[in-house]
Amino acid sequence: MEMVKITLKDGSVREVNKGTTIFEVAKDISGRLAKEAIVGEVNGKTVDLSYVINEDIELNILKFDSDEGEHSFRHTSSHILAQAVLRLFPGTKLAIGPAIDNGFYYDFDSEHTFVEEDLPKIEAEMKKIVKENLVLERFELPRNEAIEYMKKRNEDYKVELINDLPEDEIISFYKQGEFTDLCAGTHLPTTKPVKAIKLLTLAGAYWRGDSSKKMLQRIYGTSFPKASLLEAYLVRLEEAKKRDHRKLGKELKLFTLMEEGPGFPFFLPNGMIVKNLLLDYWREVHTKAGYQEVETPLILNRKLWETSGHWMHYKENMYSLKIDDEDYAIKPMNCPGGMLVYNTEMRSYKDFPLRLGEIGRVHRHELSGALHGLMRVRAFTQDDAHIFMLPEQIKDEIKNVTKLIDEIYSTFGFKYHVELSTKPEKSMGSQEEWDFAEKSLQTALEELDLDFVINEGDGAFYGPKIDFHLEDCIGRTWQCGTIQLDMQLPQRFDLNYIGKDGEKHKPIVIHRVAYGSIERFFGILVEHFAGKFPLWLAPVQVEILPVADRHNDHAYELKKKLSEYGIRVEVDDRSEKVGYKIREAQLHKYPYMLVIGDKEANGEEVAVRSRDKGELGSKNISEFAKELVEEIKSKKFDL
Repeated sequence: MEMVKITLKDGSVREVNKGTTIFEVAKDISGRLAKEAIVGEVNGKTVDLSYVINEDIELNILKFDSDEGEHSFRHTSSHILAQAVLRLFPGTKLAIGPAIDNGFYYDFDSEHTFVEEDLPKIEAEMKKIVKENLVLERFELPRNEAIEYMKKRNEDYKVELINDLPEDEIISFYKQGEFTDLCAGTHLPTTKPVKAIKLLTLAGAYWRGDSSKKMLQRIYGTSFPKASLLEAYLVRLEEAKKRDHRKLGKELKLFTLMEEGPGFPFFLPNGMIVKNLLLDYWREVHTKAGYQEVETPLILNRKLWETSGHWMHYKENMYSLKIDDEDYAIKPMNCPGGMLVYNTEMRSYKDFPLRLGEIGRVHRHELSGALHGLMRVRAFTQDDAHIFMLPEQIKDEIKNVTKLIDEIYSTFGFKYHVELSTKPEKSMGSQEEWDFAEKSLQTALEELDLDFVINEGDGAFYGPKIDFHLEDCIGRTWQCGTIQLDMQLPQRFDLNYIGKDGEKHKPIVIHRVAYGSIERFFGILVEHFAGKFPLWLAPVQVEILPVADRHNDHAYELKKKLSEYGIRVEVDDRSEKVGYKIREAQLHKYPYMLVIGDKEANGEEVAVRSRDKGELGSKNISEFAKELVEEIKSKKFDL
């Protein structure tokens, strides 16, 4: 029997018989691995466990805790959902059913109108399918046969999908029991591992996202290999609902969204306090790190955007207008203006690194269906910076930026992971320039000893980038900070500096943001802290609660004293019971409440109540104020 070599992820090498499947390799390694394995990765490509090994390969066996494993697990779950719907509602036509972040969905064309009461019935049928332990079998058909196969099953949407595939594309299907679906894969070997299922919501969805086409019915769900994982996820989901920044933004009077400006948020006084504090902190950190702040115009002419490449590569996302019969655009990015600022004078190598920061307002045309609170808007503020440097300064500057971003995220208690995004399909510049830029970023990350993953093809059109994905206190991730290395715009804008040799050279540019979008970061913070901002960020830091009207004068004297320390104070002088006022203050999530009765009105002490710790007892007003000042200065937080 001919043997082949398998190199595993840990570097060990095994010899197996030619024709062995990946599942058999997993079983040979350990019974536990065979039980938990979902898919394999052969020479970097994800494949089913039924994949037959006929040559020497590099093999990684993936479980649910990998992105590819989770995706394939959920993809199989969507097939189980479709099979259950067809069993319960015969005649339903299938559209598409992909895996998505944290779950899956399937779109159906059915004469039956799905309602919430249907979900438990469909779930129960899905669980029957899981117990049946149906094998998922992949098979392929020539294009014409594939079309006829789907026509016989009355699957019009699948026929349309096949017709849109390239002529030479292999048409693959997956079969489980009586159910077959057009699918590229990959999948679980059987339905059995899908131990925990929950169908979550119903929604309408146009076929292929086109509003001129038929509205289909979409069922969303999630699934896990263990019931405990599902239970934990559902708890997080409930917690996320409580923390929804749109709900809290309204309750705490931070911002509002109006039909007069969809995607253009209105910040209210409380929200502006928080936003300005974020910007003040940004300026503090960047001044310390040697950045100079600039401001560039909101509207610039078409010639600039043609020079930058945005008119060609990004026009569909830009708002354009005419001024004096000339084409202009509202800036979607601050970068081109930053290049013009650089060119206001001749630079020397001695000026480098030159760090220019801008808190700039940008506008991007997002589809109305994609808008979501502050997380996806059409107008937002970017904390951009452009660092102009020599080639030999690249690594150090990337390290400096990474450390600065780490400092900012640590201030808010965020963990994060890093991704290195490489050359996209639409790009500018030579392969040699891209190789150099990608290597520079990778080397800097390696020297910082930062773990990172490669995100193939997701770079900006002018250069590769490092993305920072924040993890909030309930485990969700958000992409915020980014570092982009650019050797294209300096050429397109003819940026130069005088080198040591007295000749002109092109600088290297780093584009980078820390918050990313201030608005989006604001929304993330609201959810991260569940509206309970740390003292330094809280719009109202102390609420004074007079017990009776006769205590109001003292309350306002107290407000004046605390305000002199720079503390933001409000007085609730309504003629309500103090218990009611305390409950209201708790709902508004004020960090501290001071209750003023006869005793406090006639002395130098106040009864202090903490939002997070409850009653703190009586404190001398001056000492209490100094404690608050120290807490504000330290930017202390408690999640």
